[in-house]
Amino acid sequence: MGGIPTTPDRARIMRRTATGLLVAMAALFVISGQWVEVHPAWGFVRAFAEAAMIGGLADWFAVTALFRRPLGLPIPHTAIIPENKDRIADTMASFLQDNFLTPAVVARRMQDMNLARAAGEYLAAPSQGETGARLRAGAGELLAEFLESLDPERLGTQVRGGLKALAAKVEVAPLLGQMLTAAIADKRHLPLMDSAIRWAGLTIEANEGLIRAMIHDKANGLVRWTGLDERLANAVLDGLYKLLAEVLIDPAHPLRGKLDEGLAKLAHDLLHDAETREKIERMKNELLDNPAVSTWWIGVWERIRTSLIKTAREPGGGLGGQLTQSLAELGKVLRDDPRMQLQLNRFARRTAVGVATRYGGQIVRLVSETVRRWDARTVTDRIEGAVGRDLQFIRLNGTIVGGLAGVAIHAADVLL
Repeated sequence: MGGIPTTPDRARIMRRTATGLLVAMAALFVISGQWVEVHPAWGFVRAFAEAAMIGGLADWFAVTALFRRPLGLPIPHTAIIPENKDRIADTMASFLQDNFLTPAVVARRMQDMNLARAAGEYLAAPSQGETGARLRAGAGELLAEFLESLDPERLGTQVRGGLKALAAKVEVAPLLGQMLTAAIADKRHLPLMDSAIRWAGLTIEANEGLIRAMIHDKANGLVRWTGLDERLANAVLDGLYKLLAEVLIDPAHPLRGKLDEGLAKLAHDLLHDAETREKIERMKNELLDNPAVSTWWIGVWERIRTSLIKTAREPGGGLGGQLTQSLAELGKVLRDDPRMQLQLNRFARRTAVGVATRYGGQIVRLVSETVRRWDARTVTDRIEGAVGRDLQFIRLNGTIVGGLAGVAIHAADVLL
């Protein structure tokens, strides 16, 4: 199937066209010479062809001399671009620095640019239709591939090490003491106390057989022979159930007061008792150093990572859809909030100015060194590919303008 020619093809077509026009002018010059004596008009045709041929040849030489030596002859000041590659690199770098990478120029060019609004309109626009679906799928796949590229064990170990280092710097006892003190003051500990009492009752009920066996084993032979051990076990269990029920029902039960006193003392010790605080810190460090905790965390991280990958690749959207929706909401805020736009544009302008100030010289050197490393053929091909078609128009124009000038000169000669 045919299509639009690429830039090199279009330049080649224009070069052939310009060359063909030059050949046509040469043929016209020869043919018109045979008819000059027949009619005076042929003199104008011959003058046009002659001047057009000269103009076309001159422009062919000028255009060719930019990139190579015409006809391979060592004519001075030809093959200008290959011979001056390094100077061109330095000139390009200087032009870039003087016109684009100075702080004043960057600030001035960004003064009237509303980058935040443009970004907001772009992010808000693709939330619907096919574009939104592609963005959602792309975001999900990108997130999934990123998660798959991570080494699960290594990253899990690094995260665990970071959390461990952070936890090691934090003294846990005062935090626990403050939390417990605040909970007691706001009576937020009462639901937890009720849950603990219910849990104690359920635990006793689930282990009645074990309790009865313990009482039976502790009783002597006479007690077991008379059957009093069973009565004793029933009495103990009934007493425990009755005690827990009374504590659960009666908010003013003395045992609740004892529990409150114990919790208040624990909160005080966590805040002010050095021995208690040291014991808590020792327990924390032992827990952090326990290999079982490391194994547990690696398993947790792998389950999280696997779940995120699966969710990100869900056809219905998953994390990709959530990410797209979040970006769309962010885009609406950027698009509709002038104050946010002002702050972000100011930040972007300051960032760009800072980059130009700190790294402008390095960027310029990078451009210069990159062009210097190119061989002469590469530089020639790239520049010719970029502007070669326009240069062939110069040849066409030179041929036509030269011909018109020849006609004008011939007319002046005839009239004078």
